[in-house]
Amino acid sequence: MRPVCNIAVELIKSRRAHSSAAARRLGGEMCKELKTKVLRLLPQSCSGPSVHKEGFTDGAEVLSCTVKALKEGHVVAVPTDTIYGLACLTQNSEAVKKIYDIKGRNGNKPLAICVGEIQDIYKFCKVKVKEALLADLLPGPVTLVFERSEVLNTDLNPFTSLVGVRIPDHGFMRRLCQMCAEPLALTSANISSHTSTVEVHEFQELWPKLAVVVDDGPIGDHSRLGSTVVDLSVLGKYRIIRPGCALSSTVDVLEHKYGLSEDSGKNDLV
Repeated sequence: MRPVCNIAVELIKSRRAHSSAAARRLGGEMCKELKTKVLRLLPQSCSGPSVHKEGFTDGAEVLSCTVKALKEGHVVAVPTDTIYGLACLTQNSEAVKKIYDIKGRNGNKPLAICVGEIQDIYKFCKVKVKEALLADLLPGPVTLVFERSEVLNTDLNPFTSLVGVRIPDHGFMRRLCQMCAEPLALTSANISSHTSTVEVHEFQELWPKLAVVVDDGPIGDHSRLGSTVVDLSVLGKYRIIRPGCALSSTVDVLEHKYGLSEDSGKNDLV
């Protein structure tokens, strides 16, 4: 898991870059017209305390800035353990609508939610599997689909009684959810139907519509497959909605360790 401590941010005011090469050269930049903050995360040093660098601040400020933007109803771009994502507060209906508008996403396609801890899942989902199963798959590159609870925003995926939930194996994301004290609505950081992104410059056309872009450099294994999505809403059954990047290991846990059988029935999240 990526640690949260020693995450830092560089904020540089400059003209908006007009090419991917320019975006890669800049550690962070300010899209002046819409004041988009591009924040660069730095890896933790294993040799001891972090050393102060000119122009950088500590990880607490990165998190604070992102939380502030979310609480103000904005959409932000964040790294996960698979691909880059767009996130907003799940319980903010206007923010949820913004995500659909930014991506040009079909309103009948659902958004997943992202939480920081396994115990948080029980607040927003009706779980029908053992907690040990959750612990075997999460945190990790898996989205688990359950029946949604009544406390979840009714404007989020109003066309289905189910919801997918993620706990990315990414320290920054988990801490972000904890600090927001509510789940994040999460989807891929790209225009709908376009290729998933593993570097921030790949979705640069979306930057002006975002309050914060958190840059963690290249992420995931570059497969761009995203998380494996599996429906666990039927007792004793599982259904693969999207194979994703962890299909084999997920099925192995579900079948061989917990004895679940595959359900070939149609799912209303497909």
